[in-house]
Amino acid sequence: MSTLRNKVQLIGHLGNDPVIKTTTTGTTYSIIRLATNDLFKNKAGEWVEEVQWHTLVIWGNQNNTIEKKCKRGTKLMVEGKLTYRNYENTDGLKQYVTEIKVDSFLILSDQNGTSNDSPIPPKDNDDDLPF
Repeated sequence: MSTLRNKVQLIGHLGNDPVIKTTTTGTTYSIIRLATNDLFKNKAGEWVEEVQWHTLVIWGNQNNTIEKKCKRGTKLMVEGKLTYRNYENTDGLKQYVTEIKVDSFLILSDQNGTSNDSPIPPKDNDDDLPF
């Protein structure tokens, strides 16, 4: 463990169509929401699905692929790092933002949302999965 890194890997579905923007210096970027789902049993033994939303920031040439091949519902695998920033809103209150700066991604479904993978079940008690 001589090199510890800030690294995030997620698989999820896009929550919105990508919108590509350009900075004043001409660099392109997009901000996209990604939903990930966790399946677990609660204390009552019932299966519960929990959705987490993540904000992705994609910079540069990767946006060409995102714009052409992705839309709301597209399944993506992303790899990147956590970043934090803050700003002052219009009321003068400090707002904190956690984002994932995407280094690379892999499209796991086509534009219709069709994928060839199946859900990966939890490792404990596979016999009583709800699907």
